Amino acid sequence: MPAICDFTLGNPHEMPLQGVVTAIREWAIPHDKNWFAYKASEPEPQAFIAERLGLELDLAFEPGDIALTAGAFAAIMIAFRLVVDAGDEVIYSEPAWFCYEPMLLAANAVPRKVNLRSPTFDLDLVAVEAAIGPRTRLVIVNTPHNPTGRIYSRASLEALADLLERASARIGHRIFLLSDEPYRQLRFDGHGFTSPAALYPWTLISYSYGKVLLAPGQRLGYLALSPLMPTADRHSLRAVLFSAQMALGWCFPNAVMQYAVPDLDKLSIDQVALTRRRDRFMAALLRAGYSVLVPEGTFYLWSKWTDSDPQRQWNALADRDVFVLPGSVMNSPGYFRISLTASDEMVERALPAFVEVA
Repeated sequence: MPAICDFTLGNPHEMPLQGVVTAIREWAIPHDKNWFAYKASEPEPQAFIAERLGLELDLAFEPGDIALTAGAFAAIMIAFRLVVDAGDEVIYSEPAWFCYEPMLLAANAVPRKVNLRSPTFDLDLVAVEAAIGPRTRLVIVNTPHNPTGRIYSRASLEALADLLERASARIGHRIFLLSDEPYRQLRFDGHGFTSPAALYPWTLISYSYGKVLLAPGQRLGYLALSPLMPTADRHSLRAVLFSAQMALGWCFPNAVMQYAVPDLDKLSIDQVALTRRRDRFMAALLRAGYSVLVPEGTFYLWSKWTDSDPQRQWNALADRDVFVLPGSVMNSPGYFRISLTASDEMVERALPAFVEVA
């Protein structure tokens, strides 16, 4: 329905990037009889991503460190299977992407949640350290952070690395870190980015092309092992990557998406437009009395409701055909998330509703 203003999920509301269409069309033409045969992680995209990721993060990735996956969903689930046994505990900070918990439960792991430090939503390292126990096996860090848009500083991530090193020695086994980075290339105002993989050797990186291309239905991503990881540990993980991806349901991208990686890697949605929508929304919401956190990355806006009855305000927006993601789905009922992937026309149509509801 044209009148609906849907800001809930990071879905496209305009036609796809022409470059995505062109790449898929061109690589769908078979070059040989095996063009659509079973595909695991193909050597060419593995080597390409290892080189590009190495340049981006200043780390010497090798092709064997890269597992091509059907988006970040698959990369995260593979990471869980690689390093987490049944009954192990996994720590992550809230508010958080709402799929971590069900995915951990599906992996027979125990979620341990800690809060980010309000109102800045920085990592609370004291809380993380307090949550670590004998069964802790993995800590998840999402940067740039969904839903708040925070990019964690190098100093904060260095302190986290030191914490995990001490804690691993204390509890007698290695704690791994999963750095969930699907929004890594979507950053505002010239903000830099530091990956935990550059600071803590026992880091795995999950990544999705679906965000920067705004094509989440074309499943393409990867799981990368930090090249700083000791050789024995890295090779033991490499050795079981294929069997984990196969056993989880053949979690590889389809053939066409793998062939298209070098072409797709050059593309990005219009980040100038994202900045324009962010600034337009922020100015209007702040004037109306909302408390809005300035996002440093992602394509989301995280805001506090203007009174103590979030359900009333969400319903009032819905009555005006405006839909946002309620913070309650991320255990933060006093907040809501706006996706900036909407069109400019949709933003302008929705702004009066936010003002009326406030």
